[in-house]
Amino acid sequence: MKNSPDNRSQAVSSGFKKRILIVEDQFIEAHDLQLILEKANYEVTGIARSVEQALEQIEVEKPDLVFLDIMLKGNRNGIELAHILKEKYIGFIFISANSSKTVLDQAKTTQPYGFIVKPFRDQDVLTTLEIAFYRQQYSLESQLLQQFQLQAAITEIINSNLKKEDALLAFAKAVQTFIPFDYLEAGFATATHYDNLGIVRRNLDQYQIINLQKLSQIAVLSEKEINDTYRKSKVDKEPIIYSEEALINNLQEAPIKALIAHNFGIKSYLVFPLSIASIQHYHFTFYSRNLNVYSQEHLRILSSLESLLCQFVAKIYSKEEVSSPPKKTEVKNGKSVNANEGFEGIIGKSSQMNTVFNYIRKVSPSDTSVLVLGESGTGKEKIAQSIHALSPRKDKPLVIINCGAIPENLAESLLFGHEKGAFTGALDRRLGKFELADGGTIFLDEIGEMSLELQVKLLRVLQEREIERVGGTSPIKIDVRIIAATNKNLEEEVAAGRFRMDLYYRLHVFPIMVPPLKKRKEDIPDLANHFIAVYSEKMARKAPVLSDFALQQIMDYNWPGNIRELEHVMQRAILLTDGNTIKEIELSMSSKMHPEPVQDSFSIKTILENERDYILYILKKCNGKISGAGGAAEILDIHPSTLNSKIKKLEIKKGII
Repeated sequence: MKNSPDNRSQAVSSGFKKRILIVEDQFIEAHDLQLILEKANYEVTGIARSVEQALEQIEVEKPDLVFLDIMLKGNRNGIELAHILKEKYIGFIFISANSSKTVLDQAKTTQPYGFIVKPFRDQDVLTTLEIAFYRQQYSLESQLLQQFQLQAAITEIINSNLKKEDALLAFAKAVQTFIPFDYLEAGFATATHYDNLGIVRRNLDQYQIINLQKLSQIAVLSEKEINDTYRKSKVDKEPIIYSEEALINNLQEAPIKALIAHNFGIKSYLVFPLSIASIQHYHFTFYSRNLNVYSQEHLRILSSLESLLCQFVAKIYSKEEVSSPPKKTEVKNGKSVNANEGFEGIIGKSSQMNTVFNYIRKVSPSDTSVLVLGESGTGKEKIAQSIHALSPRKDKPLVIINCGAIPENLAESLLFGHEKGAFTGALDRRLGKFELADGGTIFLDEIGEMSLELQVKLLRVLQEREIERVGGTSPIKIDVRIIAATNKNLEEEVAAGRFRMDLYYRLHVFPIMVPPLKKRKEDIPDLANHFIAVYSEKMARKAPVLSDFALQQIMDYNWPGNIRELEHVMQRAILLTDGNTIKEIELSMSSKMHPEPVQDSFSIKTILENERDYILYILKKCNGKISGAGGAAEILDIHPSTLNSKIKKLEIKKGII
């Protein structure tokens, strides 16, 4: 059954009306949007034509969601308002006309719940709105779940008998997923000398304590000089984030932070002070080597944990001795037990991969849909396997489907199964991949290759959480977690009409971008040695070592084929090596197999040209069929007579279909 406006209207009216603010400076478009929303039984709280008007209405009306034009009256635009809405935890959908790529890229950084493009149709508006509320619900649930997980981890450390340094290391590991850092500093701000402890993150699960003596060695300063620097430093009494100009100014006021920033390559930091027993002031400072890492969301998480953090500090400074460390949070030499649990087969110590690992840990415990993005050969399937391995579904099946390898005539049967006699050759009932994955996870690799017809059916599975076998008479409820992956730019695919917008937003709840190998070259030596060890063992020979020249070769190469290409190159190198040293790597063959892609020339098309291309693409997929089941009109969700009018208007000839 299609999601018509009437169906959505009934869905909304079953509970209280959702309240929506329209921020649009064009009267006709704002009015049209208001009529669409009110017809679907949403409550429009008002129309604002500038950022200032919108902020006034938001304070009074408290809307659930905002439709937001990018270009507005006044000196401030919709992107500025979007940042404010994000801090207030109010979802928003951008209304866009012909904005430049630069403006749209800026808009995407605000993480909107959707885009609608002028001129818009009722169906586009309501579908985007439905998806936005779906994503907003999952976002809130995800935030609460993450907060609960962090509370539980800190409580476990408080109840343990870990001594101060080990407790801080356990705390660092627990908090890293939620508040990323490259260096964490903790200590009393009221101390007369520098008694803070630093924790530097070496890689995924390796941390090192930096005390005064160690900092003195790193900075090549005496302990007295560090203490003098510390005493000259300003103390922050309120939670605050420093980056860019604010950071430069603060480094002058707090030279102890300048010392840390210089020695650890820091570009932004967050200070969170605590009052212990109302008299002592304790600080956690999270430092990052990247710009603009910290946000109000990080401050919100820390503020919600303030009383628990006070308990943590009071506990670790009240008893320095340790009896028997707990089993789950045992930390030795800065490395946790089972450090790589759940990440088998993924190798990398770079900051880019640490970010990926953090995302995996953050999303794994929930049922949130995940979209893994990245070039071919970057290891997207390994990411999906890790998410499953770290999830509550780990004891249930992980079913992997390559969407690009499914024959169209067998796709529905393969995914959803069929009954005996459903079609010629269906001699027995067959369970589909979704049924086989029930209770577990289904990984849809190369989702961008899925046909539009199959996308419609997949969307129904995501919405209804049920499937129907080919030839079946009743739906079957299923419980699966969806992880999808693609090496395509799905936004471009949506714009070109090759991927459904509503499916894109269903999948794009939690995206994870896997970096290409050329962006994480510091991981190349470890990856190369791993493949050397694996293939040497398979060949029952002693693993050769890489010469300095060979190592430099693979470090200088750009690896367009990514990890998969590196694996094949190392396998070939072992086969070609007689002794114990790989002296040279043959990259000429690999270069020919993976030439640098030629950039297509970019041309701007009119709305009519895009519409013509889209309709022509659908007609070709339907073999020219216009009406009836599986026809182009059904896929486009318009009346056949309307489609025939468009075909005539756009001069689409039968001969080119």
